[in-house]
This record gives sequence, structure tokens and C-alpha cells, in this order.
Amino acid sequence: MSHTSTPPLHRRAATSAAAVTAPADAARQRILDAAERLLGRYGYRKMTVDDLAAEAGIGKGTVYLSFRSKEDAVLATVDRIVDAVCGEMKRVAKTKTAAPERLRRMLRARVLVRFDRVAHYRASLADLLDAVRPGLLARRARHFTREAAILEAVIRQGLEDGELVAVPPARTARALVQATNHFLPYALSPEELGDRRSLQRDADGVITLLVAALSPVHTRRRAARATAQTAQS
Repeated sequence: MSHTSTPPLHRRAATSAAAVTAPADAARQRILDAAERLLGRYGYRKMTVDDLAAEAGIGKGTVYLSFRSKEDAVLATVDRIVDAVCGEMKRVAKTKTAAPERLRRMLRARVLVRFDRVAHYRASLADLLDAVRPGLLARRARHFTREAAILEAVIRQGLEDGELVAVPPARTARALVQATNHFLPYALSPEELGDRRSLQRDADGVITLLVAALSPVHTRRRAARATAQTAQS
């Protein structure tokens, strides 16, 4: 006589929760995708929750199940961009290159991933930032803390491997974040947001100097040459 085993209660509860969460997560992502498209099409102030629902192909009530307001939805797009930034930084952190090179690529990623994600609505970005500034400022501190933590882990490893000069890891990571914030979208003019090549050149020049200051003397010469080549390009 065969018996059908019943999954433990905690496993059944987890499966049930996952079944409910998956559609909700899918709807949330559709809304965020719609919000990014509408920011490019209308700008923040002209966009409405009705527009979000129509663009996402869902009911207005479904939007409110995921977000309290259009501001909440737009701020969540910022969170998603930072998720992408941190994902790329973590990917670079795991590569087998030396710590200075990983730091350089990670700092470049925190600039260029953001740039590429907002490029299609750069014309309305200033208006958006002005409208959601209080909520954005509250999030920004958390975002920068996340990014600094990823940098700090690589700095600690670089110190252990003798690839970096002796520096306080946490403080140095925060300084690297602060030093490159000048190149993030909120600090750029619409004209600067329209010129990726110039932004990358300027950011690379500063990043190269920052990383060179953390590198042993024998690697600084290579960094100086790289900076000179960047300036000439």
C-alpha cells in the first residue's frame, strides 16, 4: 500500500507565499518598466497613476497594491537602478583582477550604469529630481552606504594581498563614493547627460587618480600613464 507524503507545514506555507509573491513581483516590475517609459514620454509632472496603469496593461487598483503613489513608484525605479549598479559592482568585485583595477571598474560602473539607465529621460530629469527630492535624499544615503560596503570589501582584500597602501577601509570606501558622486545624474546638466563620451572621459580621469593614490608606488607609474592617455583622447 503506497502512501502520499504531505510536505511539512512550513514548506507548504513557503510554497503558497511564493505562489502569491511571484505575480505581485511581476506586476511591480511591469509598473516600474512603464514608469521609466513614461518619464521619457511625458516627464514626471505630467505622468499620472492612470497613465502607469494603462502603460503597464493593468488596472489602476493593481498599481496601488504595489505603490502608494506615482512618487513611490518613481522612487522605486531609482532603487532598481541602484540594484543594477550594486549587481555590476559585485560582479566586478568577484573577478580575478588586482584590487586597484577592480576598484577602478567598480567606480566607473556606479557612474555609467546610472547614466545609461536615465539617458532616455534626461530632458525631464531635473524636473523629476526637484519633485521627489525629499524622498530621494532619504534613499540616497542608503544607496551610497550599500555601494561603499561593496568597495570596502575589495579594499580589505587588497590590503591583505598587498595590492593597496595602508588605508582605513570603511573611510576610504566612503571617500571614493563621495569623490565620484559629482558624476552621477543628479549632479549633471541636461547637456552633460547628453554626452556619454565626455562624461566617461572625465570620470575615468578622476577615478584613475583616486585609485592611483591607493596603489603602491610601482603601480602609480602605470596609473599616471593611463591618466595621460585619457587626457589626450
